[in-house]
This record gives sequence, C-alpha cells and structure tokens, in this order.
Amino acid sequence: MTTSTMSPTIFENPVCEPTNNTTFIDGTTSVCNLTTDNVNTTIALPEPSYYSIYYRIIGTTFLGLIFLIGILGNIMVVMVVTKSRSMLTPTNCYLVNLSLADLMVLVASVPNEVLSYYLLGDEWIWGRVGCALFIFLQYLGINASSLSITAFTVERYIAICHPMRAQMVCTINRAKKIIIGVWVFACLYCSPWLFLTKTVPIFYRGHDDMETCTFALSREHYLGYFFADLVLFYILPLLLSCVLYSLIARILFTSDIRRKMAKEGNPPRDSVKNTNTSARVQVVKMLAVVVAVFATLWLPYRALVVYNSFAKHRYMEAWFLMFCKTMIFINSAINPILYNAMSVKFRRAFRRTLSCRKQQQCRRGPYGSVPGSTRYLPSTLTTATTRPASCRIEKLQQA
Repeated sequence: MTTSTMSPTIFENPVCEPTNNTTFIDGTTSVCNLTTDNVNTTIALPEPSYYSIYYRIIGTTFLGLIFLIGILGNIMVVMVVTKSRSMLTPTNCYLVNLSLADLMVLVASVPNEVLSYYLLGDEWIWGRVGCALFIFLQYLGINASSLSITAFTVERYIAICHPMRAQMVCTINRAKKIIIGVWVFACLYCSPWLFLTKTVPIFYRGHDDMETCTFALSREHYLGYFFADLVLFYILPLLLSCVLYSLIARILFTSDIRRKMAKEGNPPRDSVKNTNTSARVQVVKMLAVVVAVFATLWLPYRALVVYNSFAKHRYMEAWFLMFCKTMIFINSAINPILYNAMSVKFRRAFRRTLSCRKQQQCRRGPYGSVPGSTRYLPSTLTTATTRPASCRIEKLQQA
C-alpha cells in the first residue's frame, strides 16, 4: 500500500488544513492525516500506510545514484576551477557558484526524499527548526542556481558582443561581487520560508507522538509566492537566455572571421583569431546546453504547478511526482558531465586533477618559482608534458 503524501520538500509542499484533505501549495491534494485541528471531528483514526516495496527500491536506487554522481561531480568542478589558475575565469566563477547551489539542493532534498520512502505517511523527524531550515535551503539553492545561469549568460553576451566593454566589466573581481549579490538577493527572497512553516501532530492508529512538517498558512496565501518563483527564476531567465544566445550566435557564426575561415581555409595569419573564435563557440555551446537542460528538466514540475493551480481536480499521482522530482535532481547533478562532454579544457583539467591525486604527484617538491623567471603558458605545458610533470607545472603556476 502506498501513501499519497510525500516528504515536505519544495516539490510537494503539503499543507494540512482543518479539512479532510491535504492541500499542497503547488496546488495538489491528497488524503490528509488527522491533526489537532480536526481530531475531535473525526471518529476513526486512519490506518498506517507506507510506500510499496517497488516504489522504495526504484526511488532509492535512482536517487542514490543521482546523489552520489552529483556530489562528486560538483565538488570536482569547485576543485578544478579554484586550484587551477588557467581555469580561473569569470565564466568559470559562475559555474563554480552554480555547482555550490546544486550541491545545496542535493544535500537539502535527496536524503530527506529517500528517508520519506521508509517513514510512516508524511511523518517528519527533524523538528520545527529542521522543517524551516530544509525548505529554506531547497529554495535558496534552486533560486541561486537560476541566477547563476542568468549571470554567466549575460557575461558571455558582453564578452562576445561588446568586447571593448568586456575588458572592464567581465573581470574575476566583478564576477565575485556579482556572486555575492546573487546569494544576498536569494537569501533575502527566500527568508520568508523560515517563518512560513510549522510542525503539527499527526495521528495514526497505533502510533503516538508523531508530527509532520506543514506550512503555517492556507494554500491561497502561497500561490502568489509560487508564481513569483515561476516568473523570476524560470520564465524570465529562459527568455533572456534565448535573446542573448541568439545575439551571440549571430556574432559568432556570421562574423567576418567565420566567413573568412570558411572561404580561405583558415589561413595562417588568422590562426590566432580563428582559435579564439573556436574556443568561444565551444564555451557558448556548452553554456547553451546547460540552459537548455535546465529548461527541459524543470518543465514537468513547473507545468504541474501551473496545472494544479487552476485545475478543479488536482493531479497528484505518486509515480509522476517521483518523475518530476527526479528530473530536478538530475538537473543538479548533470552539469559536471556536460562540462566534460563539451569542453576540452574542462576535460583536461578534470583528468589532470584526478591523475594528480591518484599518483600523489601534486606535492610541493624542490621546485619553486624564481623572481623574473619565464612564465610558462598552461596550454603549451599541459599538452607537451606527462601527467606527473603537468602536476608539478600546476604547482609552479599557483606559486
């Protein structure tokens, strides 16, 4: 027997009102457990209910793999960018911020989601503080990741379409300031969730001293907040990305440099410009795919929210809810895979980092940088030396 309610993550948001139904702030409903508000009006307590064994196995397997891959992959992105000077660019700063936001979503959501498969009904075991904190962190991570995607899209647009202005605007220091602003805005925007949740007792036959994490107000009070999230952190970022990437594509694929590459067969005197253009195209393609994956994987849940907000009979099928949530968790775990698949620079940096750790060649040895010595280019050293040597070179660059 499967229960019709889920763990109180942002993807369902159950709100038990003093009626016979559980109402969710995304517009879904299911059978409600008895609380102190309606226990006196109901004669019989509900029977305990759990998820089916198939639901548990499938959910635990998929979410466990997603969690493991997402945690390791996003940590690797942070390590690769922060420990390699050649990877420290404004765009990669935003990608690091995106990885941190995705890590927050995975840590705050996936373990509780798996745990809910094995608890009774919609039982909550982390208390009032945990109820407010987990929901706050979920929203914070989701909104910060959306803002990070918007930030690196605007940065790429300025860098490619306005190169003169980019010399002053697209800097690492400015990127760090924007990232701080992203988190400050996201924290302020999500802070109401610290006060809009509560825990209330629930009652099942044969079970005492149980509580559930619910929301402090009725469903109608949350609809405006939900649609504000939909517009600010989904629709507007996607519309802006479509416009800016269209302008970027026009510059990259119809510029004089691209036409010259096609007609003249990439002449030697233009090799530097052509190489820079090819690198820009590769980066833009990778970022555009990140945005497209974000839009696609979030679409089922966003569509469910809109439908249930207006439908007379709200849709609350357990397997479809698992599908929607799994797509969101995949979105938080897949970006490092995309970086490796579409960026040669990221792929080499990942391989070099893994090789250095495996062979323990990244220790500081008898090498050191001498003032006034020649500064080597990472691109020439990493392709012309062995992996252990590249690790020593990486340390020299950091010194």
